[in-house]
Amino acid sequence: MFPSHDMVLLVSDSDVSQRLDVFLSHQLVGWSRSSIQTLIKDGQVLNNGLPVKPSYEIRTGDQISVHLQKLETPNRLTPQPMALDIVHEDEDILVINKPPGMVVHPGAGHSDGTLVHGLLAHCPRLASQGAPLRPGIVHRLDQHTSGVLVVAKSDLAYLDLINQFKEHAVEKHYLALVYGSLPHGRGTVTTMLGRHPSDRKKMAVLQGRGREAVSLWQVKKAWEEVTLLRVTIETGRTHQIRVHLSHIQHPVVGDETYGGGRRRARSLRSKDMQDLLMYVDRQMLHAEILAFRHPKTKNLMVFEAPLAYDFAAVLQQLEVYFPLNQS
Repeated sequence: MFPSHDMVLLVSDSDVSQRLDVFLSHQLVGWSRSSIQTLIKDGQVLNNGLPVKPSYEIRTGDQISVHLQKLETPNRLTPQPMALDIVHEDEDILVINKPPGMVVHPGAGHSDGTLVHGLLAHCPRLASQGAPLRPGIVHRLDQHTSGVLVVAKSDLAYLDLINQFKEHAVEKHYLALVYGSLPHGRGTVTTMLGRHPSDRKKMAVLQGRGREAVSLWQVKKAWEEVTLLRVTIETGRTHQIRVHLSHIQHPVVGDETYGGGRRRARSLRSKDMQDLLMYVDRQMLHAEILAFRHPKTKNLMVFEAPLAYDFAAVLQQLEVYFPLNQS
């Protein structure tokens, strides 16, 4: 499935602002960061054809070539049959409605049970481009975000879709249940985003550095203390929607990382609303619509994924027991 000694990784928007050695340690599961640093210093890793330091900060569009001969063989992916909600499939692409809680590909703390393991059981042939443990993966959703996701089955599809994401030619629309009442029916958030300066597992709005991130939001329904938004992202930065909505003081319900967890639920005036939202155990964020050009036919394809059960159940409770905000 993969080249025996060389591979090429194309850096996407969601990977930028990382050190090269950190980036590769996430891609090459099973190899230590120190061995990767040695590999880079030995000239076995090239960026756009040139040697580079382990501390190099990767950029969108960088092509990282890795010579694997000096590294031990990592654990191979083992197909694991699992239920998959397949929205569309042809010889080039798979479109999945990912459930909340499922990790997209192997990484730190998630060596099996990922979407990739299930995809290999369903479809042994996935695109060989990209990292060894991420065959066919051209974009990601956070573990606890549900919704529509496209996977490349052919190398042609992989390269074409990566380019569409890079050129911002893919339309991505999300539903987000957030805390608070927004003063206007729609708005735009434009900031620079990058790794949090003190917590490298988080992203943050930065001043004077990072990558530009643009999110457009529109109110779909509003209750007194929570609001359902449709969010369209023009860029695809890691945790973009969650960070942006937290930045404007309307964090996503259930998002413990960015201010929408139980502490926020306990601050609600309505005891009934508290009781409903206190036990939401993941961010109420859903990738509802994904639109792109088919890699082979070039026809516009639009896919929509229904809400996961837990998100739909919260909305149903809100609609039944709480009046809509008419102001």
